[in-house]
Amino acid sequence: ERGVDVRVLIDHVGSRYTKPTMVEILRKAGLSVAAFLPTWAPVGFSYANLRNHRKILVVDGQIGFTGGTNIRVGHWLGKNPASPVACLHFRLDGPVVEHLQETFAQDWRFAAGETLEGPRWFPEIAPQGGDVWARGISDGPDDDFEVLLNTILGAISAAMESIWIVTPYFIPDSSLIRALNIAAMRGVAVNVILPSKNNLPPVHWACMAEVGPLLEKGVKIHLSAPPFDHTKLLVIDGVWSLIGSTNWDARSLRLNFEFNVECYDESLTGSLVEAIRTKLAASKELTMEDVQGWTLPVRLRNGLARLLSPYL
Repeated sequence: ERGVDVRVLIDHVGSRYTKPTMVEILRKAGLSVAAFLPTWAPVGFSYANLRNHRKILVVDGQIGFTGGTNIRVGHWLGKNPASPVACLHFRLDGPVVEHLQETFAQDWRFAAGETLEGPRWFPEIAPQGGDVWARGISDGPDDDFEVLLNTILGAISAAMESIWIVTPYFIPDSSLIRALNIAAMRGVAVNVILPSKNNLPPVHWACMAEVGPLLEKGVKIHLSAPPFDHTKLLVIDGVWSLIGSTNWDARSLRLNFEFNVECYDESLTGSLVEAIRTKLAASKELTMEDVQGWTLPVRLRNGLARLLSPYL
């Protein structure tokens, strides 16, 4: 109503969480909105493959927001105290915002057929005087296939002292498991923080099926206390950090469209490690004794969930 050009892009599967869909609601309100890769399969059979999992907000081409937070009424926005969710989101200023805008513009052109260009959408962005070197990384089952997986593998292989991982969904493939194990065997302190109670129980079961080989090589697994933590972080050696939308599973790393930002700065990573340690203080470390004490039904349940992980 103030004359601001607004474009809203929603993944079609995600838009169907409401009825009428959020795309229909926004269009009725007069907004320019598009659905990413529409599918007409029944909701229960809407396989979450090739979905747009990116979380990008750009204001005036100058201010960017990205991270793990969804924009959804209820527990995501703190309006459902019975089912709270913790998450970490980031505001970005400076030239890296153009990376967010470029990624959104490409997705918008694909979904809506409109090209966003010119100074209204891409104004000149002056450096903000910050100390963080940052680069946006788009990833998806297209020209950017496995870019993020290679970035993560490269960061793990370069780690000399510490690796911190915070993720809500942890079903790594064999290459990531091997990389983490090798890092731990080299003497790198590898810590993975997962929710003790997941919002998707089968995903948690599949995750538990993965932890044994990691614990055997010295990787430490911590289960954070409620509320459910949707934060996605990777911090290496207190110098390099990765923030954004990606989970540690095949759906994020191979099948979905994701966006992350890699950052180089000791002050930023120091703040992130401090936040991680706060989570760690309220967590319980999972040990091999715990895993070996699981009953046969629990082991069978976890193993079956692991077999079904490509569909989770």
